[in-house]
Amino acid sequence: MQSTRQQKIESLIQQDLGNIFLQYARRIGGVLISVSEVRISPDLSIAHVYLSIFPANKAEEILTKVEEDGKAIRYEMGKLERNQLRIIPQLYFHNDVTLDRMEHIDELLKH
Repeated sequence: MQSTRQQKIESLIQQDLGNIFLQYARRIGGVLISVSEVRISPDLSIAHVYLSIFPANKAEEILTKVEEDGKAIRYEMGKLERNQLRIIPQLYFHNDVTLDRMEHIDELLKH
């Protein structure tokens, strides 16, 4: 069970990373990156960030690039949240495939 503080921080991180990835996707061009979910550890030191990447065929390539640029993304997030958080959490990025699963289930139900 998560505390209210964890939920607030997850929401804050999701919003700030959403803005960061909006600019990041513009630099890359031709992709759309959205932050679908953030889960933070109870000690607020680790954040698992789930990214929804469109088009899906570029997801692995983009996720690899995001992981390479992880320190710069964390730095940008730190600049935005320096007044709210004492410690900026370590970021771990994951590909969110829930939309792909929903589409697959819809296709199966139609047939």
